[in-house]
Amino acid sequence: MRETKVVCRELDCGNPVAESIGPLIEDGRRRVALLGCDGNESSIRQCDIREGGPGVCDGGYYHHVTCSESVRLVDGAGLCSGRVEVKSNQSWASVCEADFDRQDAEVVCGELGCGAPAALQGGLYGGGEGQTWDKEFQCKGKESLLLDCDTSDRKHNTCLPGNAVGLTCSEPDDVRLVGGGSRCAGGVERYDQGEWRTVGTDDWDQEDVAAVVCRQLGCGSTVSVLTGNTTRGFEVQCSGSESESSLRECSRRSYKLVSPGLTVICSDLLVQPDIFLTDSMGGVSRGHQGPEVFRGYSFTITCSTQPQYPGGSFLLTFTGSNRTQTQTAVNHSAAFLFPAADDSHQGNYSCVYDNYVFSHDFSSESELLSLTITGN
Repeated sequence: MRETKVVCRELDCGNPVAESIGPLIEDGRRRVALLGCDGNESSIRQCDIREGGPGVCDGGYYHHVTCSESVRLVDGAGLCSGRVEVKSNQSWASVCEADFDRQDAEVVCGELGCGAPAALQGGLYGGGEGQTWDKEFQCKGKESLLLDCDTSDRKHNTCLPGNAVGLTCSEPDDVRLVGGGSRCAGGVERYDQGEWRTVGTDDWDQEDVAAVVCRQLGCGSTVSVLTGNTTRGFEVQCSGSESESSLRECSRRSYKLVSPGLTVICSDLLVQPDIFLTDSMGGVSRGHQGPEVFRGYSFTITCSTQPQYPGGSFLLTFTGSNRTQTQTAVNHSAAFLFPAADDSHQGNYSCVYDNYVFSHDFSSESELLSLTITGN
């Protein structure tokens, strides 16, 4: 996508959305072998290229580039974040925060090949300079292009400095890990040209690719990475830069008949456990700040998790003290009984689920349960 970014910039066609490859068409035209760009060039001619006749791309592929054309995100950290700008009369205009809402953001994120909107705020990526879009967008959220949305005259006469809207979209949902019992573990696959394809890489590049995969999936950091079975797929190379927030920003080398697949285990392997309070004596009530238990009554705190892996244990922690209890998970849950409530039981509790899988220890903590002890 670094090369795609340069092409879109040179043609003044907005942000890169996608690139695809296919076999060369033997039509007699000269070809250029594009050996690499760093993404900051203003023209493709500033990249590392090799020109020649029909044989210069021997064994290679042609590249098809898709740019957003009329909307772009600028000054962001990656392809899916930045200040919203719309193309108007061959120039780019910032959009005022008051003229843009979440449904508009959904359309922009989809148009740019990204996931759902995650943050929307004026001044998030700078205040913007120069021209300001003079309409208010009224998208329904299902349009494929921002300029397909209805617009109306702006209700506010001015757009205050610093109110140019900034948008952060989640990363595209085009990468998955399969066969590992968790969305954060398994063989790497990427959705490409209508199907899921195995992703492989050279041994020396495994850690960089794995880091990008875990980052894109929101699965934390890499715990382990292994070369999987040899199968049909394509190879990618990542630079290891933190700016690579999705696999599509890495370099895809070429399709291969055989490519060693990659198995990645990320740190956020376990789903977040649940914590809830039950009682058998009728001593629990619901207060404004959460559950309340009458002094002297029994109560039970239950920890549970979704079925992912067998075994494991639950640690019940009591915030503000060293008091903890541990139980082995039975049917993916554990119940901690307190026979008689007193003031020492008031405070915040959480469940920590621990399990040893894939030759590593993993843990995941629940939300806090705030418990109040009330009158007799």
